[in-house]
Amino acid sequence: MRRLCKECGKDRGKGMRSMHNVMQIVPGIQRIQFETFDQWLDARHGIGGSDASAVIGKNPYKTNQELWMEKTGRAVAPDISDKDYVKYGHDAEPLLRELFALDHPEYKAEYFGDNMIWNEKYPWAHASLDGELTDQDGRKGILEIKTTNILQSMQREKWNNQIPDNYYIQILHYLLVTEYEFVELRAQLKSVWQGQIRLNTIDYHIEREEVEEDIEYIKNQEEAFWHMVEEDREPARILPEV
Repeated sequence: MRRLCKECGKDRGKGMRSMHNVMQIVPGIQRIQFETFDQWLDARHGIGGSDASAVIGKNPYKTNQELWMEKTGRAVAPDISDKDYVKYGHDAEPLLRELFALDHPEYKAEYFGDNMIWNEKYPWAHASLDGELTDQDGRKGILEIKTTNILQSMQREKWNNQIPDNYYIQILHYLLVTEYEFVELRAQLKSVWQGQIRLNTIDYHIEREEVEEDIEYIKNQEEAFWHMVEEDREPARILPEV
Protein backbone atom coordinates (compact mmCIF):
# COMPACT_ATOMS: atom_id res chain seq x y z
CA MET A 1 0.00 0.00 0.00
CA ARG A 2 2.82 2.40 0.80
CA ARG A 3 4.31 1.76 -2.65
CA LEU A 4 1.02 2.55 -4.36
CA CYS A 5 0.57 5.81 -2.48
CA LYS A 6 4.12 6.88 -3.20
CA GLU A 7 3.45 6.47 -6.91
CA CYS A 8 0.05 8.12 -6.78
CA GLY A 9 0.58 10.87 -4.26
CA LYS A 10 3.14 13.61 -3.76
CA ASP A 11 6.10 11.61 -5.11
CA ARG A 12 4.23 10.68 -8.28
CA GLY A 13 5.05 13.94 -10.05
CA LYS A 14 8.70 13.70 -9.04
CA GLY A 15 8.98 10.20 -10.47
CA MET A 16 7.37 11.13 -13.76
CA ARG A 17 9.47 14.28 -14.08
CA SER A 18 12.61 12.17 -13.90
CA MET A 19 11.50 9.91 -16.77
CA HIS A 20 9.76 12.21 -19.26
CA ASN A 21 9.89 15.66 -20.78
CA VAL A 22 8.40 18.29 -18.49
CA MET A 23 7.32 21.84 -19.26
CA GLN A 24 6.22 24.34 -16.65
CA ILE A 25 2.93 25.96 -17.68
CA VAL A 26 2.90 28.31 -14.71
CA PRO A 27 4.68 27.94 -11.35
CA GLY A 28 3.34 24.81 -9.66
CA ILE A 29 1.61 23.41 -12.77
CA GLN A 30 3.50 21.20 -15.20
CA ARG A 31 2.87 19.38 -18.44
CA ILE A 32 4.47 15.94 -18.54
CA GLN A 33 5.03 14.77 -22.12
CA PHE A 34 5.24 11.05 -22.88
CA GLU A 35 6.93 9.49 -25.86
CA THR A 36 4.33 6.77 -26.36
CA PHE A 37 0.66 6.11 -25.61
CA ASP A 38 1.64 3.10 -23.45
CA GLN A 39 3.86 5.31 -21.27
CA TRP A 40 0.93 7.66 -20.81
CA LEU A 41 -1.34 4.76 -19.82
CA ASP A 42 1.19 3.45 -17.30
CA ALA A 43 1.51 6.88 -15.63
CA ARG A 44 -2.19 7.40 -14.95
CA HIS A 45 -2.07 6.89 -11.19
CA GLY A 46 -4.16 9.07 -8.92
CA ILE A 47 -7.51 10.51 -9.97
CA GLY A 48 -8.05 11.42 -13.61
CA GLY A 49 -10.93 13.18 -15.30
CA SER A 50 -12.83 9.98 -16.10
CA ASP A 51 -12.48 8.86 -12.46
CA ALA A 52 -13.92 12.00 -10.90
CA SER A 53 -17.61 11.20 -11.37
CA ALA A 54 -17.18 7.78 -9.74
CA VAL A 55 -15.74 9.45 -6.64
CA ILE A 56 -19.10 11.12 -5.94
CA GLY A 57 -21.40 8.41 -7.28
CA LYS A 58 -22.25 10.06 -10.60
CA ASN A 59 -20.65 7.54 -12.93
CA PRO A 60 -23.23 5.20 -14.53
CA TYR A 61 -20.59 2.52 -15.15
CA LYS A 62 -18.53 2.42 -11.96
CA THR A 63 -19.18 2.93 -8.23
CA ASN A 64 -16.89 4.76 -5.84
CA GLN A 65 -16.08 1.44 -4.16
CA GLU A 66 -15.06 -0.13 -7.48
CA LEU A 67 -12.82 2.87 -8.14
CA TRP A 68 -11.29 2.51 -4.67
CA MET A 69 -10.61 -1.18 -5.36
CA GLU A 70 -8.72 -0.20 -8.50
CA LYS A 71 -6.72 2.58 -6.86
CA THR A 72 -5.66 0.36 -3.96
CA GLY A 73 -4.54 -2.41 -6.31
CA ARG A 74 -7.31 -4.84 -5.36
CA ALA A 75 -8.87 -4.79 -8.83
CA VAL A 76 -7.86 -3.94 -12.38
CA ALA A 77 -9.94 -1.59 -14.48
CA PRO A 78 -11.55 -3.47 -17.38
CA ASP A 79 -9.91 -2.96 -20.76
CA ILE A 80 -12.52 -1.41 -23.07
CA SER A 81 -10.09 -0.29 -25.79
CA ASP A 82 -11.47 -2.89 -28.22
CA LYS A 83 -15.07 -1.67 -27.92
CA ASP A 84 -16.47 -0.19 -31.12
CA TYR A 85 -17.67 3.01 -29.45
CA VAL A 86 -14.23 3.56 -27.88
CA LYS A 87 -12.46 3.03 -31.20
CA TYR A 88 -14.89 5.41 -32.91
CA GLY A 89 -14.33 8.11 -30.28
CA HIS A 90 -10.57 7.74 -30.50
CA ASP A 91 -10.53 7.96 -34.30
CA ALA A 92 -13.08 10.78 -34.49
CA GLU A 93 -11.39 12.99 -31.88
CA PRO A 94 -8.69 14.56 -34.10
CA LEU A 95 -11.25 15.22 -36.84
CA LEU A 96 -13.68 16.88 -34.44
CA ARG A 97 -10.82 18.92 -32.98
CA GLU A 98 -9.92 20.21 -36.45
CA LEU A 99 -13.56 21.01 -37.22
CA PHE A 100 -13.89 22.90 -33.95
CA ALA A 101 -10.85 25.00 -34.85
CA LEU A 102 -12.38 25.78 -38.24
CA ASP A 103 -15.72 26.69 -36.70
CA HIS A 104 -14.15 28.86 -33.99
CA PRO A 105 -11.31 30.94 -35.47
CA GLU A 106 -11.54 33.20 -32.41
CA TYR A 107 -9.53 30.57 -30.53
CA LYS A 108 -6.01 29.33 -30.95
CA ALA A 109 -6.45 25.56 -30.64
CA GLU A 110 -3.55 23.29 -29.66
CA TYR A 111 -3.09 19.61 -28.94
CA PHE A 112 -0.05 18.28 -27.10
CA GLY A 113 -0.44 14.56 -27.75
CA ASP A 114 0.15 11.99 -25.00
CA ASN A 115 0.62 14.33 -22.08
CA MET A 116 -0.59 14.87 -18.55
CA ILE A 117 -1.01 18.08 -16.55
CA TRP A 118 -0.07 17.91 -12.87
CA ASN A 119 -0.70 20.57 -10.21
CA GLU A 120 1.43 20.43 -7.06
CA LYS A 121 -1.50 21.76 -5.00
CA TYR A 122 -3.53 18.64 -5.84
CA PRO A 123 -0.95 15.80 -5.92
CA TRP A 124 -3.61 13.10 -6.24
CA ALA A 125 -5.01 14.55 -9.48
CA HIS A 126 -3.99 14.73 -13.12
CA ALA A 127 -5.58 15.95 -16.35
CA SER A 128 -5.19 14.79 -19.94
CA LEU A 129 -6.98 17.20 -22.28
CA ASP A 130 -8.42 16.68 -25.75
CA GLY A 131 -7.21 20.16 -26.64
CA GLU A 132 -6.21 23.52 -25.23
CA LEU A 133 -7.54 26.90 -26.28
CA THR A 134 -6.36 30.49 -26.05
CA ASP A 135 -8.93 33.23 -26.62
CA GLN A 136 -8.30 36.68 -28.07
CA ASP A 137 -7.67 38.09 -24.60
CA GLY A 138 -4.96 35.51 -23.93
CA ARG A 139 -7.07 33.46 -21.52
CA LYS A 140 -6.40 29.71 -21.42
CA GLY A 141 -9.21 27.22 -21.86
CA ILE A 142 -9.99 23.53 -22.22
CA LEU A 143 -11.37 21.77 -25.28
CA GLU A 144 -13.26 18.61 -24.41
CA ILE A 145 -14.62 16.34 -27.15
CA LYS A 146 -17.35 13.74 -26.71
CA THR A 147 -18.89 11.27 -29.14
CA THR A 148 -22.09 9.54 -28.08
CA ASN A 149 -24.26 6.91 -29.71
CA ILE A 150 -27.89 7.80 -29.08
CA LEU A 151 -29.72 4.49 -28.70
CA GLN A 152 -32.64 5.65 -26.55
CA SER A 153 -34.58 8.87 -26.12
CA MET A 154 -33.39 9.00 -22.50
CA GLN A 155 -29.81 9.36 -23.72
CA ARG A 156 -30.78 12.32 -25.90
CA GLU A 157 -32.55 13.95 -22.97
CA LYS A 158 -29.31 13.95 -20.99
CA TRP A 159 -27.84 16.26 -23.65
CA ASN A 160 -30.91 18.49 -23.91
CA ASN A 161 -29.56 21.98 -23.08
CA GLN A 162 -27.20 20.45 -20.53
CA ILE A 163 -24.10 18.31 -20.11
CA PRO A 164 -24.55 14.84 -18.57
CA ASP A 165 -23.42 14.74 -14.94
CA ASN A 166 -20.42 12.47 -15.44
CA TYR A 167 -19.02 14.66 -18.22
CA TYR A 168 -19.73 17.86 -16.29
CA ILE A 169 -17.78 16.51 -13.31
CA GLN A 170 -14.92 15.56 -15.63
CA ILE A 171 -14.78 19.17 -16.81
CA LEU A 172 -14.76 20.44 -13.22
CA HIS A 173 -11.83 18.15 -12.48
CA TYR A 174 -9.90 19.55 -15.44
CA LEU A 175 -10.60 23.12 -14.35
CA LEU A 176 -9.34 22.23 -10.88
CA VAL A 177 -6.05 20.76 -12.10
CA THR A 178 -5.25 23.24 -14.89
CA GLU A 179 -6.67 26.39 -13.25
CA TYR A 180 -7.76 27.45 -16.75
CA GLU A 181 -10.52 30.02 -17.24
CA PHE A 182 -13.10 28.34 -19.47
CA VAL A 183 -14.20 25.16 -21.22
CA GLU A 184 -15.55 24.47 -24.68
CA LEU A 185 -17.18 21.05 -24.98
CA ARG A 186 -17.99 19.75 -28.44
CA ALA A 187 -20.39 16.81 -28.44
CA GLN A 188 -21.21 14.73 -31.50
CA LEU A 189 -24.47 12.84 -30.99
CA LYS A 190 -24.79 9.93 -33.41
CA SER A 191 -27.97 8.01 -34.11
CA VAL A 192 -29.16 5.60 -36.79
CA TRP A 193 -32.72 5.80 -38.08
CA GLN A 194 -33.97 3.45 -40.81
CA GLY A 195 -30.44 2.78 -41.92
CA GLN A 196 -29.48 6.46 -42.09
CA ILE A 197 -26.77 7.90 -39.86
CA ARG A 198 -27.72 11.18 -38.24
CA LEU A 199 -25.09 13.41 -36.62
CA ASN A 200 -25.92 16.31 -34.36
CA THR A 201 -23.07 18.52 -33.13
CA ILE A 202 -23.52 20.69 -30.04
CA ASP A 203 -21.09 23.13 -28.43
CA TYR A 204 -21.24 24.05 -24.73
CA HIS A 205 -19.32 26.92 -23.13
CA ILE A 206 -18.54 27.14 -19.41
CA GLU A 207 -16.77 29.98 -17.61
CA ARG A 208 -14.73 29.06 -14.57
CA GLU A 209 -16.14 31.89 -12.50
CA GLU A 210 -19.63 30.44 -12.94
CA VAL A 211 -18.73 27.05 -11.45
CA GLU A 212 -16.21 27.89 -8.72
CA GLU A 213 -18.41 26.41 -5.99
CA ASP A 214 -18.73 23.14 -7.91
CA ILE A 215 -14.97 23.00 -8.45
CA GLU A 216 -14.40 23.45 -4.72
CA TYR A 217 -16.90 20.68 -3.98
CA ILE A 218 -15.15 18.28 -6.38
CA LYS A 219 -11.77 19.15 -4.87
CA ASN A 220 -12.98 18.35 -1.35
CA GLN A 221 -14.62 15.09 -2.41
CA GLU A 222 -11.57 13.90 -4.34
CA GLU A 223 -9.22 14.80 -1.50
CA ALA A 224 -11.36 12.89 1.01
CA PHE A 225 -11.53 9.89 -1.33
CA TRP A 226 -7.77 9.90 -1.83
CA HIS A 227 -7.18 9.97 1.91
CA MET A 228 -9.19 6.73 2.04
CA VAL A 229 -6.96 5.27 -0.66
CA GLU A 230 -3.82 6.26 1.25
CA GLU A 231 -5.20 4.96 4.55
CA ASP A 232 -6.62 1.78 2.99
CA ARG A 233 -10.13 2.56 4.26
CA GLU A 234 -12.98 1.49 2.00
CA PRO A 235 -15.57 4.23 1.44
CA ALA A 236 -19.29 3.69 1.87
CA ARG A 237 -20.91 2.88 -1.44
CA ILE A 238 -22.61 5.71 -3.30
CA LEU A 239 -25.04 4.28 -5.82
CA PRO A 240 -25.00 6.12 -9.17
CA GLU A 241 -28.17 7.55 -10.58
CA VAL A 242 -29.35 5.76 -13.70
